[in-house]
Amino acid sequence: MFLKITFLGTSGTIPSVERNPSSILLNYNGERILFDCGEGTQRQMMRAKTGFKRLNNIFITHLHTDHFIGLFGLLETMSLNDRKERLNVYTPNPTFLSTMFRLFGYHNFEFPIEVHGVEDGKLFDFGNFSVIAFKTEHIIESYGYAFIEKPRPGKFNRERAEKLGIPPGPLYSKLVRGESVEVGGRVIKPEEVVGEPRPGRKIVYTGDTRPIDKIAEIAKNADILIHDASFTHDLLDWAKETKHSTAREAAEIALKARVKKLVLMHISARYSKDSSPLLEEAREIFPNTVVAEDFLEIEVPLEK
Repeated sequence: MFLKITFLGTSGTIPSVERNPSSILLNYNGERILFDCGEGTQRQMMRAKTGFKRLNNIFITHLHTDHFIGLFGLLETMSLNDRKERLNVYTPNPTFLSTMFRLFGYHNFEFPIEVHGVEDGKLFDFGNFSVIAFKTEHIIESYGYAFIEKPRPGKFNRERAEKLGIPPGPLYSKLVRGESVEVGGRVIKPEEVVGEPRPGRKIVYTGDTRPIDKIAEIAKNADILIHDASFTHDLLDWAKETKHSTAREAAEIALKARVKKLVLMHISARYSKDSSPLLEEAREIFPNTVVAEDFLEIEVPLEK
């Protein structure tokens, strides 16, 4: 299964020439999931050539305009492109967004828009993966999201299967699916020829937040942690006042969670032309760190 992250907007509250407001697109085997939708997101999608098809689920971390106001332009674009499929929007305070959509006349679109509320620990199941919301610490109600792929079956031991006399074909598939089979009067259980299930991939996006233990818990062993890193640590007091994180704090969470890669996000305009201070600060604690830039793409491979 193909999994790619495209960073459409990486700025802090104030956009810059180099950075658009927050928006991240996941492409999971052709299915697109959007996390946050700052102003101009639909144009960023055009520039990144991500496409709009199979974008059926949008998750909003919180209702500050730099994280959701781009929804209105995106919905207009979808309507003008003759969209017919239902669109789901997940957000704190769903009544507010539902009211806004009605005021804008979006209930007259040819595709239905369903607004769903989120709460701490709520799981949204999409078959091969799920998205879990978790409450974060910001100046208004805010949530992060964890994309979690379902575990894959363990590796099939063909050599062992042949020694047990299992003929190639449908019986192999049954065993991989976890079903026992009968060969020559003997019942062979899956665990005899199939290894332990392999964990799926995990991507965690915090949105705007102070660093909290809950993030480290949900991001444990994640492939990618995308964490608020608005400031360097010399501005810690300002980070605390505005309920954001410093690069050092993001790195400390990544280290505690033992993630594979940390991506710094929500970059203050003061670092728009030179984000190296953020990167250097984080890498002192967690070396496998990058600073997100608009149109950065990261492919997340399957664990072998």
